[in-house]
Amino acid sequence: MTKVSMTVNGTPMSGDVEGRTLLVSFLRDQQGLTGTHVGCDTSQCGACVVHVDGKAVKSCTMLALEAEGAEVATIEGQAAPNGTLNAIQAAFQEHHGLQCGFCTPGMVMSAAALLKENPKPSEAEIRHYLEGNLCRCTGYHNIVKAIMAASGQDVTSIAAE
Repeated sequence: MTKVSMTVNGTPMSGDVEGRTLLVSFLRDQQGLTGTHVGCDTSQCGACVVHVDGKAVKSCTMLALEAEGAEVATIEGQAAPNGTLNAIQAAFQEHHGLQCGFCTPGMVMSAAALLKENPKPSEAEIRHYLEGNLCRCTGYHNIVKAIMAASGQDVTSIAAE
């Protein structure tokens, strides 16, 4: 076992891990941050997306030890301390960008990374960016609409599907 330490959502966290422990397992099993989901274990679905030092990563493909000393952000850190949703979360709620909610944490984290890189993405850019995230419920249309709304763009001309 090796001790690993990182800052998660602004809070220092550490724990003993085996060398093969994935970041998603460290976050969920040792730190109790179960908002980061395990959907496929093969890096295909994107339900496990977190930010490591400001970059979106699929935490099912990163070892916990690789995050030693890193700043990690999870879905639990996106809302304000009083529970107020951030702009992306609120837009997902307002524009029905979620149904079962399983993919939502990864979608929100991916959307946050996209909007950091590109504050006003087009519909095509959003769809391209989300290619690594799977949703079996919404058909993506309302997710794309929510991300556009979170970026401050007018979505009234986008028909509901």
